[in-house]
Amino acid sequence: MTTSPIPDLDTTSRRRGAGWELWRGLSGRVARLLAGLHQTWRRSLQVRVVTITLVASSLLVGGFAYLIADKITSILLDNAKTDVQLRLTSGAEYAAKQFSLYSQAQEAQLQETIDGTVNYLAGGDPQQTSGVVVAITAENEDAIQPRTSPAVDIRSLISPELRAAVAGGHVANQIRTGRVTADGPTTKYLVYGSPVPTRFGQVELYYFVPLTLQDQTAGQARATVVGTGAALVLLLGLLAALVTRLVVTPVRVAARTAQRLSAGLLDQRMAVNGEDDLALLAASFNQMATNLQRQILRLEEMSRLQRRFTSDVSHELRTPLTTVRMAADLIFAERDEFDPAVARSAELLQAELDRFEELLTDLLEISRFDAGFAVLDAEPTDLVPVVHRVVDRLSGLAERVGVAIELDVPAAPVIAEIDPRRVERVLRNLVGNAVEHGEGRPVRITLGMDETAVALTVRDHGVGLKPGEEKLVFNRFWRADPSRARQTGGTGLGLSISLEDARLHGGWLEAWGAPGQGAQFRLTVPARAGDRLTTSPLRLVPADATLPFGGAPASSGLLAIGPGPGGALAVDPAPVPEQRAEVGS
Repeated sequence: MTTSPIPDLDTTSRRRGAGWELWRGLSGRVARLLAGLHQTWRRSLQVRVVTITLVASSLLVGGFAYLIADKITSILLDNAKTDVQLRLTSGAEYAAKQFSLYSQAQEAQLQETIDGTVNYLAGGDPQQTSGVVVAITAENEDAIQPRTSPAVDIRSLISPELRAAVAGGHVANQIRTGRVTADGPTTKYLVYGSPVPTRFGQVELYYFVPLTLQDQTAGQARATVVGTGAALVLLLGLLAALVTRLVVTPVRVAARTAQRLSAGLLDQRMAVNGEDDLALLAASFNQMATNLQRQILRLEEMSRLQRRFTSDVSHELRTPLTTVRMAADLIFAERDEFDPAVARSAELLQAELDRFEELLTDLLEISRFDAGFAVLDAEPTDLVPVVHRVVDRLSGLAERVGVAIELDVPAAPVIAEIDPRRVERVLRNLVGNAVEHGEGRPVRITLGMDETAVALTVRDHGVGLKPGEEKLVFNRFWRADPSRARQTGGTGLGLSISLEDARLHGGWLEAWGAPGQGAQFRLTVPARAGDRLTTSPLRLVPADATLPFGGAPASSGLLAIGPGPGGALAVDPAPVPEQRAEVGS
């Protein structure tokens, strides 16, 4: 009893795994090759022009070569047909004269006459080597034997259709391929047949002309045309490459020069050679670069002078402000001994001096941002106490204007690498603005965190933002309603400084608002200093925003401020469509 071997499943699995790995490797190489070709096609104008030139010229030259080769073949075949027709006509007349002496097909001398006629028409030599075969047959006369010169088998070269046409009294021709000897090569023949009328009936005269010479000539012509066309295509490709290089090289030089200019190397210029259009382009480019350099240097100087003026004025005002502050404090402390009008003036003087001092502080901070001297002192910080400190500090103002501050913060610590002073200042500005514009309605502060970012939102239900105001809300000294009195005595620089603080963290400061629906601001900073933001843990558009007619708020606006490294903006999964506008870049 024999048993069939059991297949080794492990071996089969290994073979399949090896085949799969080989296939993956090949597909990966092909994919990388295609990706490289696609990248080269997109990046190189010269490659595109040369490729298009080669393809177009190949199609044009290929079509032209086909027409030329076909025309040459037709001419050669027509010449062969004309020659055979002339020989067939004269041969038929000669055979008719030879057979006109016989009135019956059974006469003994008729077969000898047929043999002599065939040999004569073939050139007089039964062993001639020109390749032309002459045959006489009698389809309707059994007493006459077919004769050929030279003696070969021509039955495979005469098709039934040709035989029937010639037997019916018509001159016909065909091109047939076959062998006339058992050990001979396969040859293409032009076969012509013509009826020869006689007194005893009709015989058929056939000429078999080999087309070997014509095929060789046509092949040589095709090879010559193809070779010439290929050389022409290569020359056109080379010419296109050279011409394109002459045009592309200055463009590449201009691109590199523009990149250096954009990198701050304002002294870069293009070389001007000749007086053609490219030289004019280089000269115009250099003139543009010179004008840009002049304007940029002028603007930089003006900006430097402006920043220096702001910084100097802020510093110089410190000394008189200190003196005035000391005098005002003395007067404010003795206000109870003055007349009511004078006492009220002392209180107003004290309040305005406080605001003046805050304005000087903000101006100094803005000047540090403008000069690029602001430094981020990041450290791991729990944001929950920061939120509570801001709320405690603004609780008096909120009670005075009748606004309730609601908190939605996690019970667990929310740790992030931030500058606590700057984040507290941003939150204080946002909450102060929300309280001031809250119209007596609650203000809600929400704190959220995920693996990569921390976010704070401040929501009010005041007048909101009109269309276009979302592009102005972070501008310096901008106010939505100039006639509106400030409850907090702010300087108009709070949101501008908050914007710079968010950028310094590599974070975002975003705003949403709609008339009658209030506004919401969102601060998003990376959980780890230096990381790049991609999303925010909290929604920007609040969930209670109404959608008129099932769409976005009619006058809603969204401003994305302070993108992180690379300029990426948050992907906010809010259901309400948002408008994002880059400001202050």
